[in-house]
Amino acid sequence: MPEPKLFTPEPGHIGTDESGKGDFFGPLVIAAFFMPAGQEEVLRELGVKDSKRTSDARCREIAEILKKGYPYHSVIAIGPEKYNELYGKLRNLNRLLAWGHARAIENILERISAGKAVTDQFGDEKFVRNALLKKGREIELVQMPRAEDDAAVAAASILARAEFLTRLHFLSKDVGVDLPKGASDIVEAAAVKLVRAKGAGVLERVAKTHFKTTVRVLAAAGVARLV
Repeated sequence: MPEPKLFTPEPGHIGTDESGKGDFFGPLVIAAFFMPAGQEEVLRELGVKDSKRTSDARCREIAEILKKGYPYHSVIAIGPEKYNELYGKLRNLNRLLAWGHARAIENILERISAGKAVTDQFGDEKFVRNALLKKGREIELVQMPRAEDDAAVAAASILARAEFLTRLHFLSKDVGVDLPKGASDIVEAAAVKLVRAKGAGVLERVAKTHFKTTVRVLAAAGVARLV
């Protein structure tokens, strides 16, 4: 499949999306992607669509093409330890998401102008608006359900998922246990195995500990509390 040629920046818009929000193990990753005007069909031909409808291998493949062909993108990964720290302070996932989306948008605006940013709709719309800095507050912010229908948002979802998969892989190697995606019974079984082998504290390094999964895992592993 031919890679898209580098382009001369022209009017376009930013799309943002996240990955890892519903995964017990691994980071929360937020990505932003600047799509120049007239590139939507090119992205669709590359296979860009919501990452939830794309295989892991294909997601990684498309992400590499996007990185090479489109220079204006930003990926912010919040590892489990930092995620747990931030969640402990904010006590609100939507505020944490808003911070990540706003930072990703600002990172792109530092390099190129854009008139609009499109994000998925989560929580109070004011969360993202309030988190944006000076440059971000000058653009139109569109938050809508099924935002992945927008090609720029779909591209961001691909970049975010690919980074999530990479970081989950290295976390698995680090602890010596395969850390599955999602929050299923298979995930809980892996977490119980991990806690029995390394102690409850390991969850702070590899998992989002505010999930109800944590309570069930600790009970199954015979541990009274996280620390």
